[in-house]
Amino acid sequence: MCFLRRPGAPASWIWWRMLRQVLRRGLQSFCHRLGLCVSRHPVFFLTVPAVLTITFGLSALNRFQPEGDLERLVAPSHSLAKIERSLASSLFPLDQSKSQLYSDLHTPGRYGRVILLSPPGDNILLQAEGILQTHRAVLEMKDGRNSFIGHQLGGVVEVPNSKDQRVKSARAIQITYYLQTYGSATQDLIGEKWENEFCKLMRKLQEEHQDLQLYSLASFSLWRDFHKTSILARSKVLVSLVLILTTATLSSSMKDCLRSKPFLGLLGVLTVCISIITAAGIFFITDGKYNSTLLGIPFFAMGHGTKGVFELLSGWRRTKENLPFKDRIADAYSDVMVTYTMTSSLYFITFGMGASPFTNIEAVKVFCQNMCVSILLNYFYIFSFFGSCLVFAGQLEQNRYHSIFCCKIPSAEYLDRKPVWFQTVMSDGHQQTSHHETNPYQHHFIQHFLREHYNEWITNIYVKPFVVILYLIYASFSFMGCLQISDGVNIINLLASDSPSVSYAMVQQKYFSNYSPVIGFYVYEPLEYWNSSVQEDLRRLCSGFTAVSWVEQYYQFLKVSNISANNKSDFISVLQSSFLKKPEFQHFRNDIIFSKAGDESNIIASRLYLVARTSRDKQKEVIEVLEKLRPLSLSKSIRFIVFNPSFVFMDHYSLSVTVPVLIAGFGVLLVLILTFFLVIHPLGNFWLILSVTSIELGVLGLMTLWNVDMDCISILCLIYTLNFAIDHCAPLLYTFVLATEHTRTQCIKSSLQEHGTAILQNVTSFLIGLVPLLFVPSNLTFTLFKCLLLTGGCTLLHCFVILPVFLTFFPPSKKHHKKKKRAKRKEREEIECIEIQENPDHITTV
Repeated sequence: MCFLRRPGAPASWIWWRMLRQVLRRGLQSFCHRLGLCVSRHPVFFLTVPAVLTITFGLSALNRFQPEGDLERLVAPSHSLAKIERSLASSLFPLDQSKSQLYSDLHTPGRYGRVILLSPPGDNILLQAEGILQTHRAVLEMKDGRNSFIGHQLGGVVEVPNSKDQRVKSARAIQITYYLQTYGSATQDLIGEKWENEFCKLMRKLQEEHQDLQLYSLASFSLWRDFHKTSILARSKVLVSLVLILTTATLSSSMKDCLRSKPFLGLLGVLTVCISIITAAGIFFITDGKYNSTLLGIPFFAMGHGTKGVFELLSGWRRTKENLPFKDRIADAYSDVMVTYTMTSSLYFITFGMGASPFTNIEAVKVFCQNMCVSILLNYFYIFSFFGSCLVFAGQLEQNRYHSIFCCKIPSAEYLDRKPVWFQTVMSDGHQQTSHHETNPYQHHFIQHFLREHYNEWITNIYVKPFVVILYLIYASFSFMGCLQISDGVNIINLLASDSPSVSYAMVQQKYFSNYSPVIGFYVYEPLEYWNSSVQEDLRRLCSGFTAVSWVEQYYQFLKVSNISANNKSDFISVLQSSFLKKPEFQHFRNDIIFSKAGDESNIIASRLYLVARTSRDKQKEVIEVLEKLRPLSLSKSIRFIVFNPSFVFMDHYSLSVTVPVLIAGFGVLLVLILTFFLVIHPLGNFWLILSVTSIELGVLGLMTLWNVDMDCISILCLIYTLNFAIDHCAPLLYTFVLATEHTRTQCIKSSLQEHGTAILQNVTSFLIGLVPLLFVPSNLTFTLFKCLLLTGGCTLLHCFVILPVFLTFFPPSKKHHKKKKRAKRKEREEIECIEIQENPDHITTV
């Protein structure tokens, strides 16, 4: 190894260059030895993965168990709302509550809800008989602990010029039934049975009352419809696998029956499949529970695994045919596995960071943990199982066996005497190979298209301005979308789209979005309620809300009764002896906690109920209300908390879903920067950072314009986009910066010719495999399809359009390669002149 110092180059530059060369050649040497090891022991490397798959695959079937706690999966793990719920539960335990008012519950609990919707133009208030029949049928259900909470009108039209806001008509009515289970396992089972019977009853009543539309919802409905996606997607995932198998098989085929590798494309996809099955077995053995978000793992793992398969096939095609097949395997490994090892490491790092304690959403954490295991097994299976398949295919090719029928290929003289169809089936490409073509693999249809047509077109000087305009349009739309990012706090984004839960949520959003859910306002410290300044502070805090408050009712009672209660003793005495004993005010007993010290009573805590006026964007406004009220609990003299069961899902959701992708992106940048002066070429890392950033921002902006919210699925797709972009751009960029052709245009042509086939094969298979997801009626799969389609599309755009043009404008420069070749040519000419001068007889002999 010789390192020549360029004139004027500092010594540190030489050392960095030496270190890069040593690392690169060391990795290539390791991969070369790994390839030799696999080629010498193919049976061992074929058997071990198969045994692992059988062992862990059977255990996956025996230990399969779905996740039953939806809140644990999609709600932020560490949130202030959960602390507030614990405090509210400790102050006002559910089993001590006997009232039938609004929000006795601090968790969603067991419940049944029904919306009765009248036909367009009709008045639900005129359908009283049907409403009462439905209500009586629910209350008469057996095997249940029910508590009628109340009703709410939707689509209300008020009487014109009415001072007291009289209702003229309404389109819908919502009735809620909460079950008092108190956390007991037995009563919870009874509650679950009641909910099933409730849903069956609603379907039956819908058939009886054709003039009303009934939309029902129970506490288990969200969980059921969340897991329904997995059931609906089973057949579509199998169709997707068949499409990927077909695409990989066809794209690996050639007219040349000797060098065509259709079975290797097929076996490559199956290699990824068995690695996923093994990872699933390990997941279930470690007490993992399945949830519908894990549906994306086969697509994520397939996108990375097939990239390694197609790169190894391209590496095999680049080797010399006159070498023994074992040496060809080793050369292919040394050429491909260095980059594939780096990209697999980045996959593991980014998803490992997503599985770290910094991730606040359990579904994202579980997905990333499973993905890390899948990536490790994917890498192991590619170099072992698929490598062994490549060894056997290489041995067949060396012995001149047909790639499909595995029979000996006859000689050219024998083929010339046979019919055309027989020549077509059994031809090994000897007729197509001309005398100046040393590599018969150039006849692969994708490689031929890139070399003869696409490379010349994309590097044409008249095409480049249009590519620049295209990129400016792409960047503009991406930037515009990034400014409109919205939180995916709505849980219906994860449910089956034709499910009862989604239908109920759509009707509720349409007719009952004028008011927020009932918010519990808990005062958890003793307060001087008889003090006028405290009363004013309470009024100020409750201003802007519709309040159901024992305090306001008590003040009105004192005013109407003309009773003075300006001190503590009078206030509490009248409250206990008179106010709370009135039948119309007895339900407020559960909203006040008294303590007794001797003969003196104190109010140590109390609660109110608040309802805020909202618009159609109900959830966003509820989050704003929550963020405004919480700081007031710290700045005001009154110590309080606000809580509703929905706050558990909304609390800091935007921060929780963005942290994983920020951590993953930071991890990628950190790794690329740390290896900036170590791996292959620093400009390669620089271009890779720019490309990955452009693709990531493009996917983020375009998916926002495509109405995709920032939920746990889209965040996982953004983490995957980082790795998918690196997976495809890294080989192309590193081949370009290391190319020794005279011009940048020739270098990019060489890079596309070397890696373009594998990139196009993989991205095409990946995108075709996504098509069946369109036919799964689920919001989760729609989100997955949109994000992964944008990931594959943006990556393909950069690899084949943007980078080939932009790399011809910007560094690295290829002038020093020109100078080196000119210097070598000049040195060769000088040596020839010296030989002629020393041996003048040489001319005469010529």
